Amino acid sequence: MKLFFQHKYLWMIAAWMVATSVMGGLATEIGPWYFSLKQPGWKPPDWAFGVIWTTIFVLSAFAWMVAFNSNPSQSQKNKMITLFFLNGFLNVLWSVFYFRMHHPDWSLIEACFLWGSVLSIILVMWPIRKLAALLMLPYLIWVTIAMCLNWETIVLNPGAY
Repeated sequence: MKLFFQHKYLWMIAAWMVATSVMGGLATEIGPWYFSLKQPGWKPPDWAFGVIWTTIFVLSAFAWMVAFNSNPSQSQKNKMITLFFLNGFLNVLWSVFYFRMHHPDWSLIEACFLWGSVLSIILVMWPIRKLAALLMLPYLIWVTIAMCLNWETIVLNPGAY
């Protein structure tokens, strides 16, 4: 376990997790516009989103570490690095479109790219270490649920954006 925490890429993985979390949080403005939206009855309570995202980011960072500790090729490492940083950008961009720009329609389109970035990470990790890929599944499932919630919000609030 000591070797796990001494991994030379730990700083990069931690930076991805913290930067994505902080920037996404700063982009998330829950104010009058958000509270005026009609929400589907199955939407989780607002407090749950922080718990869900924290869990997803911790699992993702752990998945990245597991994959990197499984001796991937430099090409595989480069793909993972690129995909994780693209994923972080897309994650924050969704919050900007939805919460800052008040465009759930744009965020739904963007969420397709976010979903694809998570799937791409899983597909790159699978041949390296299946455990790493499986640790990313909650992220893929959550983005799928979030896309359904995003769609329902659009349907319930025509003209609210």
